Amino acid sequence: MQDNATEVTAAGIARLAGVGRAAVSNWRRRHADFPKPVGGTETSPSFALAEVESWLRKQGKLAEVPLRERVWQQLAGHPDGALTALVHAGCALLLIHERPTVWLHVSAGSDERLAAMLPAALDEVLTARLGGAVEPTVHSGRAPDAAEAVNRSGGTAGVNRSGSAEGVNTAHPAASPAAASFVPALPASPTSPVPATSPASPAAPAVPTPTGPQLLPSAPLLRGAAELAAEVGARQAFEFLLGRHLDANPRQYTLTPSELAGLMADLAGPARTVLDPACGTGALLRAVDVRPGQELYAQDSAPDLAALTALRLALHSRAGVHGAAGDTLRADAYPELRADAVLCHPPFNERNWGHDELAYDARWEYGFPARTESELAWVQHALARLADGGTAVLLMPPAVASRRSGRRIRADLLRRGALRALVALPAGAAPPYSIPLHLWVLRRPDRTPATPEVLLVDTGRFAGEGRGGPDWTAVRDGVLDAWRAFERDGGPLERPGLARSVPVIELLDDDVDLAPARHLPPAAAADGAEELTAVRERLGETLRLTVGLTPPPAVQAPPARWPLTTVGELARGGALVLRTGGNGGHARVPVLTDHDVLAAGAPSGTLPESEEEAVLTEPGDVVVPVLGGGAVARVIDEATAGAALGRNLVLLRPDPAALDPWFLAGFLRGTANNRQASSYASTATRLDVRRLQLPRLPLTEQRRYGARFRALDEFERTLRRASRLGEHLVRGMYDGLTDGTVTPD
Repeated sequence: MQDNATEVTAAGIARLAGVGRAAVSNWRRRHADFPKPVGGTETSPSFALAEVESWLRKQGKLAEVPLRERVWQQLAGHPDGALTALVHAGCALLLIHERPTVWLHVSAGSDERLAAMLPAALDEVLTARLGGAVEPTVHSGRAPDAAEAVNRSGGTAGVNRSGSAEGVNTAHPAASPAAASFVPALPASPTSPVPATSPASPAAPAVPTPTGPQLLPSAPLLRGAAELAAEVGARQAFEFLLGRHLDANPRQYTLTPSELAGLMADLAGPARTVLDPACGTGALLRAVDVRPGQELYAQDSAPDLAALTALRLALHSRAGVHGAAGDTLRADAYPELRADAVLCHPPFNERNWGHDELAYDARWEYGFPARTESELAWVQHALARLADGGTAVLLMPPAVASRRSGRRIRADLLRRGALRALVALPAGAAPPYSIPLHLWVLRRPDRTPATPEVLLVDTGRFAGEGRGGPDWTAVRDGVLDAWRAFERDGGPLERPGLARSVPVIELLDDDVDLAPARHLPPAAAADGAEELTAVRERLGETLRLTVGLTPPPAVQAPPARWPLTTVGELARGGALVLRTGGNGGHARVPVLTDHDVLAAGAPSGTLPESEEEAVLTEPGDVVVPVLGGGAVARVIDEATAGAALGRNLVLLRPDPAALDPWFLAGFLRGTANNRQASSYASTATRLDVRRLQLPRLPLTEQRRYGARFRALDEFERTLRRASRLGEHLVRGMYDGLTDGTVTPD
């Protein structure tokens, strides 16, 4: 009965069967026994997943569905919504991760038995790892030891997961440093400002134990998630489901890319207590290097995101996870916290952030932010939650560095040494991708610097092409190298075109404009005549090579009528192996991202280290991006081999005795082929690689086509190189002529 509660759309049925949506429509018309809709709308009906699978199996049309796809369909079609399903799955995966034998016991038998027994088991593990509400911990830049935790718990009243009062020392191990508290903050009264020193009141946990009736519709999903955890691990199973949900709903969430999260964590440095007051899905806290006795604090105004972050962090490490659901600025859950580090990607351009209610809040040490300066409210909140000498790193829109309404606060941050660095990122580093965002690095001053300086860094030169994103390796190396040198030496630092330490007195004018591009000298080497001469010579060589690689004139021929097959059929027949990109791996290896494939670049990404087995590329593999709607396929060569396969990529490994890789890649790039294999949503286009078609041809004929496709690929790469060199030459000539380093003769 419970399987029928999971619904699937026509697009989902097409993916299950490895066919197009038109085929599903034909089945509905031609087969009277096709399952009837159980939900959705007249134009977009949904069907019971169990009935659909049974019908497809009976008709011999059910493709070999990967376990991941089956579990995802159960989650996406959950009758209570995907977010509820994610929380239920996260709770069960945490139980599997912490107490696998308990899961084996409660999951034996029927779904009804599972739903009846699971709440008690979940209550124990959730209390141990995300325990009941406890009084917020006061920190002085370090994590408490076990003795301090016991002393605090001895006289503190807490609330258990059912809401009744009890002594913390009599509860499950929530009082230990590795245990966690997850407390929703109470909303502030609109007429009573919340002082920064007001204690947070204990409340019910933000990840309440689901009841038996709530869990019963999720039973098939939980069993599927357990199977997936047995294959890849509980942590990786949750990361896969969460990542798939985020990919399917791109407009609902503002995500922090993993590369940017890692850079922000590195700028903050090693820390045992870390706060993210706008945690979202937990990307920033997940990027923090794990340390013994570490404690992670999170808060978000969306209860669902707060709950998912808590489960994600609890699965990620043994750190203590403290979290809260509530509006951070109006109802701060950690008013007495003094953390080693604060990482934050706050909401941008918020007008309703609490300006009227919080006029006398003690956090505004550097000035009361204007209604239009919500970001400067977040800056001061971060500083207020730092221990003396602690570091905060915030992602900010570029306008905050120059808006006149914020100049007084910026000036005070500079005078008192709180703002230590400002980094201009390349466009495309994070949403909104069209503008170059800034990183603000702040430090709670433990003393006033004698000769205050601020480090300004501009990484705009490392912007990528199109959807390729920035060159994260260059961004990371340039920023961290300049920051560490600035921190180590404490004196003047200048790297033309990249970084400069600027005396604060130079910035304290009427505008207090901190945009790095206004204060950095140009990169002389890039504008010099010798450099431009070398670029011109390389461009000439590339253009001559392009002429030699230009394809011969096309010969007209009648349309071919080949017998066709699909990638899905070839995979089932063993002619190729199909793999999808993962979320982690045992070893730190370069990662081939979808942006790398689209831009024909070298592997530039990273994946978090985990127990999941990464998919490593081999020469002759064909890699296809599944998002974006473009006709792109890349054959892996010796230079790219050994890289891990990133997310949103599918790898096809052909059997050399049956398929030529260049023949395969060439036909996969056909525009009409991609169009018929793509599904469309309101915000994205997703390619179903299994539905891509190619002709059935003998291997000798495949190699003839493959040779032509390979020559076209080389021609395309050479054109890209010529375009890059031409842009470099033109930009350098304009810059040289305008700054006087190149003469017009």
